[in-house]
Amino acid sequence: MSVADQRTKKSHAGEHTTAGPPTGLRTVLRFDLPASFVVFLVAVPLSLGIAAASGAPLIAGLIAAVVGGVVGGLLSGAPLQVAGPAAGLTVIVAGLVAQFGWAATAAITVGAGLVQLLLGLSRVGRLALSLSPAVVHGMLAGIGVTIAIGQLHVMLGGTNQGSVLDNVTELPGQIAGLNPGALLVGALTIAVMLLWPKIPKVNVVPAPLVAVALGTAVAAGFRLDLVRVSLPSDIINEVVLPQLPSGPVLAIIGGILTVALVASVESLLSAVAVDKLHDGPRANLDKELLAQGAANMVSGALGGLPVTGVIVRSSTNVAAGAKTRWSTILHGIWMLLAVLLLASVLRMIPMAALAAVLVVIGIRLVSVAHMKQLWRHREMVVYAATLLGVIGFGLVEGVLVGLAVALLSAFYRLTHSTVEVQQADGRWWVTVRGSLVFLGAGRLVRELRAIPLREQVVLELHVDFMDHGVFEAINDWRVGYERTGGRVRVDEVLDSWYHRAIGGRPERRKSVRGNVPPRWFAPWSHWQRAEPADVELADVDLAAQADDSDHLIAGVRAFDKHAAELVRPFLSELAEHGQRPKQLFITCSDSRVLPNLFTSSGPGDQFSLRNVGNLVPGFGEDASVGSAVEYAVDVLSVQEIVVCGHSDCGAMKAVLAQSVAEGSALHDWLRHAEPSLLRLAATTGEDAKMPANERLCLANIAQQLTNLLSYPNVAAAVAAGKVKLVGMYFDIAAAKAFLVDPDRRALRDITV
Repeated sequence: MSVADQRTKKSHAGEHTTAGPPTGLRTVLRFDLPASFVVFLVAVPLSLGIAAASGAPLIAGLIAAVVGGVVGGLLSGAPLQVAGPAAGLTVIVAGLVAQFGWAATAAITVGAGLVQLLLGLSRVGRLALSLSPAVVHGMLAGIGVTIAIGQLHVMLGGTNQGSVLDNVTELPGQIAGLNPGALLVGALTIAVMLLWPKIPKVNVVPAPLVAVALGTAVAAGFRLDLVRVSLPSDIINEVVLPQLPSGPVLAIIGGILTVALVASVESLLSAVAVDKLHDGPRANLDKELLAQGAANMVSGALGGLPVTGVIVRSSTNVAAGAKTRWSTILHGIWMLLAVLLLASVLRMIPMAALAAVLVVIGIRLVSVAHMKQLWRHREMVVYAATLLGVIGFGLVEGVLVGLAVALLSAFYRLTHSTVEVQQADGRWWVTVRGSLVFLGAGRLVRELRAIPLREQVVLELHVDFMDHGVFEAINDWRVGYERTGGRVRVDEVLDSWYHRAIGGRPERRKSVRGNVPPRWFAPWSHWQRAEPADVELADVDLAAQADDSDHLIAGVRAFDKHAAELVRPFLSELAEHGQRPKQLFITCSDSRVLPNLFTSSGPGDQFSLRNVGNLVPGFGEDASVGSAVEYAVDVLSVQEIVVCGHSDCGAMKAVLAQSVAEGSALHDWLRHAEPSLLRLAATTGEDAKMPANERLCLANIAQQLTNLLSYPNVAAAVAAGKVKLVGMYFDIAAAKAFLVDPDRRALRDITV
């Protein structure tokens, strides 16, 4: 095995061991154990409150929390999601209890779990991945606003009024009659939540746990008269086992399906939303449906409330630092032990402290960063509609509102296009942007027919789709216009819908695999071949605005008109956050070698160093190259250093022929290639049949990789597995890149 292969194997092994979240006992003890306590503390009052609001025994909420944690956690396809009784089902469950009684409602929960199992087996869960990110983030923000405003009342010593509108309406009165003790505990809890993570070394303990503990201690120390967690004195005797419901069959089936569908939708939405809160493995939504179904069957059989994945507890779980499913499972175990053994301790916790934790969590769900991203992509209308829908109508209804707005927005974009017509430089320029479907054909044709006859027209299409109806409209107009003595050229920027439809290719443009290359990408392909007199008539429209020989100005103008808008989002982000390239790419100054072209890389991907002969003088021999190498490794923390040589290299030819005049700057520079010449003479490899200059090119690549190791920072980074050295060879005539084995100087095809 070669050195390069050994390094590659070592790098891949390191990547494998670090992929995904850590799962050992140390991780569970450090992250999941404390996080489970935080989720447990949040789940206790929520479970009791939801049970009370549903008209069910309080123990039903605790049973659902235990089962959701243990059963749901063990089987979950979304490891960091926490299942339990959910506020979104409160109205539905309350209606079932009023109609059938609690025992029958528990049986309906078992039936709903069975339906969820069937849904999971049918693999419909993955449909949730089709949701627009604007809808998901709007849902999170709506939930956050609902939580924060509702819990603000509790933090002030009052009670949650239910709806956001009621909470906002009653807030002035609540502020006027606030409980000073509750405000003190709540404010202290919020302060700890915000400041604790900024304290070094001690912030390994989750802030919510510290905040609740400190709030409880202050309330006890000052003997404040506050509302605390309420648990029944005789919990076990309140358990009510399920009974078969009696009543209209259709009503029973309707109840089962309603609970199953609403619980499934809420669980899937929560799982998708939780995925956006962490960097761990993505959720398996079909498996999550199976887990929720099993949890509901067990919960209903034990007399518990319906179970769903709950965003409040799940987001708390992520915020508290959980890494694996053990946090969810342990929180269920703590619920069980606390109910049986520690009810007296739980009764000491002030509701104001728990409410303050939820206020902070709710506010954090409204992400300004996501708003900025959605604003850039013109998705804020969908985001706002979902947010307001969740606030005004509820979780599922709000998501439906967001989906409806998203679909309308997509339909608008599909059918909307802009047409700009202007006269300049003796031509008529028609610029069309958007998607072209038959609904917009009439407007486009009206604009085209308004152009005077017998003129030169450039129809520039910046379109991502064109249907056959629009193609026929454009082509009929073009044929008719040219019959009257006019001249029309169709330029396509993003794709080649028009030219593919006519089954040919545009004049003087070379096709690639049957498709026309995007105009903004390849104006140079025409300049290299066209005579100066033909440049103005070629498809490089902006070249005519500059001097025939001034391709620089024409190229800048072409970039500004065609490419700038495409790369602006990437460059804007890089300008804001700085460059984070993965590679230092060292290659030759040869004008035919374009690293970004044959590596398919874009802005911010590569830190490039180009010189004659892609040389890397040894450490201390050249300050320019040395500073670039040190900056790339020490400051940019690149993960790869690539040395890329190429075929037909003029520098290697000059070194072989000794044709450069002594005393010149080029001669002094090419002296750094002498070790490569000695390396070629001292070894033989599999490249013996190659021309001498190509064999020297491969030897030179191997030598420069060796020279890189003379830099102390590079050698240390390679030894630590932080940097990988790669040799590459680009065959210009074949337009193909190969990896280079530095030991045997053999080429390896990357594409196989």
